[in-house]
Amino acid sequence: TVVLGLGLATIIPDNGVTALKVGDVDGVKLAGLLIDAGTTNSDSLVEVGPEGASASHAANPTSVQDVFVRVGGAGAGKATTGMVINSNDTIIDHTWLWRADHGEGIGWETNRSDYGLQVNGDNVLATGLFVEHFNKYDVRWSGENGKTIFFQNEKAYDAPNQAAVQNGSTKGYAAYKVDDSVNTHEGWGLGSYCYFNVDPSIRQDHGFEAPVKAGVKFHDLLVVSLGGQGQYNHVINDTGSPTSGTSTVPSNVVSFP
Repeated sequence: TVVLGLGLATIIPDNGVTALKVGDVDGVKLAGLLIDAGTTNSDSLVEVGPEGASASHAANPTSVQDVFVRVGGAGAGKATTGMVINSNDTIIDHTWLWRADHGEGIGWETNRSDYGLQVNGDNVLATGLFVEHFNKYDVRWSGENGKTIFFQNEKAYDAPNQAAVQNGSTKGYAAYKVDDSVNTHEGWGLGSYCYFNVDPSIRQDHGFEAPVKAGVKFHDLLVVSLGGQGQYNHVINDTGSPTSGTSTVPSNVVSFP
């Protein structure tokens, strides 16, 4: 099955439904689509595979290419999660998930969207992953043997204060979180930056969060504060130097752990 949008076809859900759902089947191709959140909150905007999907699709995976999610910007919209990947072996390529920071219908609660991408399936590959401005985790990865090659992120800079982004005892939600239960995961070339212009005193404990296990590896990570509008304390977990000052100099971690 191929679903190909011509001219970046736009889908807007009514009454809080999920705009696009894919079964736990082989070989679905999604491409060239813009999914715009509706005014009634949706649990998710795109769902690849139902909850609990378990079939192997290694021989004929589903792919999601040039599929963009937008929450706000063109008008008021809300969604708890932008995209959920439940099917194993899914390929995500050149995908921008965006909670709007400008345009129409924007505000910390006006276009609320807590999570950008939630990955539950195993053996999922993301190449060219762009996820920005979600209220909590931009990416949360719960499946095994996931891989990401290039990730770009900006934290939600309309956060009103530190309390709004406090995650228990942790300052801020990571841009990219790998769940503690995951044993194998790998990422190459991942970056997160902050520009907390509403409250420049906001601090992020880290841009990335992952369990310290032999099978969980990251290569070439960075965080950066744009002009000193907010700062990071570390790059990943408690590793990496803090950002500081107004000179927009990144803090890098070449290899983790």
